Amino acid sequence: MLDTNDSKIIAALMANARATWAELGALLGLSAPAAADRVRKLEERRVIKGYAALVDPEAIGCGFAAFVAVTLERPEHRAAFLAKVAALPEILECHHAAGDDDYILKARCAGPRHLERLVSDELKALPGLVRTRTTVILSTVKETPVLPLGRG
Repeated sequence: MLDTNDSKIIAALMANARATWAELGALLGLSAPAAADRVRKLEERRVIKGYAALVDPEAIGCGFAAFVAVTLERPEHRAAFLAKVAALPEILECHHAAGDDDYILKARCAGPRHLERLVSDELKALPGLVRTRTTVILSTVKETPVLPLGRG
């Protein structure tokens, strides 16, 4: 479980992953090396899984986004499907879902033709894929990597 200092570290790093050890230490009332040690322990426990830059998708040519719902014929097709999803950089998220669809994917592409290639040539070519249902995202009102810490 997380203590108060762990929660403060996580909240600070979600807001600014480039915070210095000194800044984290000041937040916690600890020395910079003690703050670094606490972060290292969170990393070892896989509470903190990594760090990334938040990049504007439009600025790098992949501003076209869609959700793709996927239905598989039988569970034995799952491994090949998940391997393909893991290999496709356009697929940012893959969620195993309850309801009518087995998986919901979030994809980002250069445009509709790229999405068509992804769905038709890459996904629908897989054995055991029964159906896809694609929803194009017109605009995004909220998209954040910051988790609701302490709201459980």
